[in-house]
Amino acid sequence: MPWSINKPVLVPFDFSEPSHAAIDKALEMVEDRSQVHVLHVLPIFVPLAPEGIPIEWSDDQRRIDQAMDLLKKEFAEKRYGGITEEVMIGDPGTVCADRAEQIEAGLIIVPSHGRSGLTRLLLGSVAERIVRLAKSPVLVLKI
Repeated sequence: MPWSINKPVLVPFDFSEPSHAAIDKALEMVEDRSQVHVLHVLPIFVPLAPEGIPIEWSDDQRRIDQAMDLLKKEFAEKRYGGITEEVMIGDPGTVCADRAEQIEAGLIIVPSHGRSGLTRLLLGSVAERIVRLAKSPVLVLKI
């Protein structure tokens, strides 16, 4: 191991292969597996009534619970034992940067999906947003 980190490492996770690669990289870099914090961010969901008026939606906890169940299944493999999983709701870039600050992360490891053109314009880049907002160092894995 060329160098290691003894502070928390935050890894945004979207169930993609590049996200798994980011977790594997984090596990290589930490001294203690419990320092790897995997964060899945659910988008804000605002349902609209037929008139286009937002209606109250109180099912966020159910969405969080379902996503957490999926994370637990995803990380049931022994190689992921000991990592910390979390699910939050909001803008992924903002939530990741804020959470990294809260846990005093020494590093954020973000996979880049390499979107370009219209897809990038429409979807934006979570990695780019995290780099701009985070106070912690950010390692972007180009995959």
